Amino acid sequence: MSGDLHCHTKLSDGSLGIEDTIIFAAQKGIEAIAITDHDCLAGTVRGKIIGKRHGIEVIPGVELSATFYEHEKNVHILCYLPDSPAMLEGLCKRNSIARKKASHFMMLQAAKRFPVTTDFIMKCAAGSTNLYKNHIMHALVECGFADSFCGELYNELFTKESENSILVVPKYDAVKDVIDSIHTAGGIAVLAHPAASGCIDLIDELVPLGIDGIEVFHPSAGEETVQQLKKIAADKGLLITGGSDFHGLYNKYKVSIGDYITPDDCMHAITSYKAKQKRLQKKLAQQAAGE
Repeated sequence: MSGDLHCHTKLSDGSLGIEDTIIFAAQKGIEAIAITDHDCLAGTVRGKIIGKRHGIEVIPGVELSATFYEHEKNVHILCYLPDSPAMLEGLCKRNSIARKKASHFMMLQAAKRFPVTTDFIMKCAAGSTNLYKNHIMHALVECGFADSFCGELYNELFTKESENSILVVPKYDAVKDVIDSIHTAGGIAVLAHPAASGCIDLIDELVPLGIDGIEVFHPSAGEETVQQLKKIAADKGLLITGGSDFHGLYNKYKVSIGDYITPDDCMHAITSYKAKQKRLQKKLAQQAAGE
């Protein structure tokens, strides 16, 4: 079984609802997907139910925000198959509050610069659990100030180097704490799109922090980068995943769901790794009970 293990819906910064995303994947003949909305587990149960209805495996997942304070850099950690997803709710809530504060400030700055109201921007975020840069751009595109969601105006507003930047970068839980939280919840921690986020050089530091895998197959990674990441994964004993990072209308790349996948052998490695984790947890629990 192969699958697209990186998909976003309206619950975070995607444009399609959960059911539409799953139906689209089923229509394309994809065997499995993971709905990995940012800091949001709300679609997990519903996704599993809808997936069964349409004959597609929906793997529980979430894309968690983290800050690598040693490098003053934010990274994203994909969590898959958590045994106790409720244990991640506190982390998701803290991240959501941090993102909301930053997004609110950016929204106010955008409303000062362009004749759009904050109410209109919020309407563009309807159905989401938070406000994202995509929603601000949606409002600006709707009003004719830009002709694309990720084009010239996006770079002007949301790039640190831009003189006209309104970007505010939130501070999240430390990356080690996020990885530890994933493991405490019984999940697998995978570094998301290391090429896109400029984190390839940080993988060596993430391994001792407990990272379980890296996302190798992604629209941001060309063939040379894919080979580099595959070698790193092999050398470090890390799992390999892949996904389209699908956002629907808000895609940063020309990509469709299922264009980038986790191959059969890598999916098998993930399920085997999960089974190994469970056996180890059971053994440790038995040892603790015997003491």
